[in-house]
Amino acid sequence: MKRQFDPAVLEMMDRPQPVSTELERDLERIRQLNRWFGSYWLVLGFMERWIKPVDQIRIVDLATGSGDIPRLIVNHARKIGAKVQIDALDRQSATLQIAKKLSAGYEEISYIDANILEWDPAEAYDIVLCTLALHHFCEQDAARLLRRCREVSRRFVLVSDLRRGFFLKAGVYLLTALIFREPMTRYDARLSAERAFSFTEMDNLARQAGWENFGQKKFRFARQAIWLG
Repeated sequence: MKRQFDPAVLEMMDRPQPVSTELERDLERIRQLNRWFGSYWLVLGFMERWIKPVDQIRIVDLATGSGDIPRLIVNHARKIGAKVQIDALDRQSATLQIAKKLSAGYEEISYIDANILEWDPAEAYDIVLCTLALHHFCEQDAARLLRRCREVSRRFVLVSDLRRGFFLKAGVYLLTALIFREPMTRYDARLSAERAFSFTEMDNLARQAGWENFGQKKFRFARQAIWLG
């Protein structure tokens, strides 16, 4: 099953737009999918290994969406007595407005409107995260993103995404036919299934980006991750 990617075709959530009920509902659906189909469990498993009580950690979350991953990490850090500061980047200003509203009371999170391929931080981070964003890019830009992740991290990097294959495509079509039937969610989810990288392609991207001695693993519900550290 070959990857299908046309850079001229954008997912609906990536298009310039104001805050709307449709966008808020789509981001809510993404949070539900993250919770039910393994992304929260995947990320939290690494955070439990990498963040220890009394640690003071600087984290960046690239392509943060509605900020659910940063909030998940802050909740974990508060629970174990660690201190985290998280910069959460996204280039969709309407999405960031929604993320800021949802993050009231999370003073540990700062939201930044930036293109992650052009963003240049003043200093490196302890942990660099990128969750469910790699498939939004062509192969060349995906490799650039992975290279950037490595460059701005002083310790750990975790990049997780969908894993292309029959089960992902069939599962997405079934879910968007029966449950997640909103037009934006249905369109974007089905397009994402076509654009996701395979396990082998993810490995190749990391090597193109200059990653060495990295970990890679398949996770349930058609997820996968690569990491450094």
